[in-house]
Amino acid sequence: MISTYTAAHISAAEQDLMAAVRPGSLMQAAAMGAATAVLRELRARRGHASGARVLLLVGAGNNGGDALHAGAHLARRGLAVTAVAASTRCHEEGRQAFESAGGRMCTVVESGPGVPIAIEEVASEARRADAIVDGLLGIGARGALSGHAAGLVTTLSVEAGLSAPARYKQADRPLVVAIDLPSGVGVDDGSVHGPVLPADVTVTFGAHKPAGLLPPASAMFGRIELIDIGLTESLHRIAHEPLAKSLEEGDVLDLWPVPRRTDQKYTRGVLGVVAGSETYPGAAVLATSAAVAGGVGMVRYLGPPTAVERVLSRRPEVVPGGGRVDAWALGPGVAAGADDQLDRIRRALDWARAERVPAVIDAGGFAQLTAQRLDPWIILTPHAGELAMLLTDRGMAVERSAIERDPARYAKMGAEMLGGTVLLKGPATVVAGQTASLYVQDDGVPWLATAGTGDVLTGLLGVLLAGHGPSVSISPELPVELAAMAAMVHGRAAC
Repeated sequence: MISTYTAAHISAAEQDLMAAVRPGSLMQAAAMGAATAVLRELRARRGHASGARVLLLVGAGNNGGDALHAGAHLARRGLAVTAVAASTRCHEEGRQAFESAGGRMCTVVESGPGVPIAIEEVASEARRADAIVDGLLGIGARGALSGHAAGLVTTLSVEAGLSAPARYKQADRPLVVAIDLPSGVGVDDGSVHGPVLPADVTVTFGAHKPAGLLPPASAMFGRIELIDIGLTESLHRIAHEPLAKSLEEGDVLDLWPVPRRTDQKYTRGVLGVVAGSETYPGAAVLATSAAVAGGVGMVRYLGPPTAVERVLSRRPEVVPGGGRVDAWALGPGVAAGADDQLDRIRRALDWARAERVPAVIDAGGFAQLTAQRLDPWIILTPHAGELAMLLTDRGMAVERSAIERDPARYAKMGAEMLGGTVLLKGPATVVAGQTASLYVQDDGVPWLATAGTGDVLTGLLGVLLAGHGPSVSISPELPVELAAMAAMVHGRAAC
């Protein structure tokens, strides 16, 4: 599992560690990690790193020092390295090491450190560069890039073709390596309010940063490499809970319901599905098919005759009609006016609340929610537009676009206002519940942006709820973990 910590907690852990180690050793470790990443990426691209041209973007703080020390390592390996300071000052020890190694120090600021250079000349350097290292701002910075740094990044983004996130860039543009995080992103909230240079690789130190998981900033990080500098023990002592988490493959192996030799269909979990309508019978097929493929013991389907016929023609093992269930999947494809289906959803929700039976609610099921606060084992799976509707109905007028700009904030707000657990669908899925931590899963691909994928996710999550059964209503953390796991597996299946 990837766990991320706030900038304040990481800074406190760094101060704690620096009191016990040799001065400057943490910066040297960070610089060596960054230089190693640059060399490896250049070898992968060019076959060798010798003679490559590297451009460093240097700020006034420790991240600039990391970049300069990394540049010194690269210069000693035979690379042509130019550093451009975007401030009137820079990390002096790093500058001395860099220039002693043969690096060329320039500045776009009047009276700044190094030889004066125009931003247009920097753009020309960037176009010729094999790699650009972003060392402008670190985790101590707040807000968007400003002044010369903002102008530098804006110019390079346009002139060197670096404005798109890594996955959309042209193959012949320079490699971009960010030190600790891309400069200008909101470290703790994943916000992006100004120019940011999207990275191909972000070399981060000590601990993962929330912005590496939280959209929209997470799209700017590229591949993240964590360099261990010994913060783990201090972080665990200082921070009670990570701010955001992300499940990895090993977590799925630990949590996915696996049948035992003594199991039979009822003990493996029974999922009740209320999905589809005369207007959208395909949603019933998709939700029940996902549940069957996910490995639940039995699927009971409740719906109109047309949908029942469609479901059984595709999945004859599905049992039509009601009965005992261990979890519910409610709402996909239930259109307004489908009164019988809407009534089934209402009754299933009443049952889920009274009997502590977990449920996942999507699409048409949202209209059946009352003002009554939901329990943690009731999971909602809205997209941004649906969450905007749910929040507005409860007195907080918000536009879809605002939620898309800050999904983590509004997922948490949804969980606080509605109760229950909120799985907010989007380019990265954000899950918030009644615990301190968020879960963020960025496992899918843009091909998932198509009709019906939400119906599949609902059925898949229903499998996990039914497989874990009564445990879901006991632990507030488990519904959030299962929702994140469903999003992860759903995304991986589409890759």
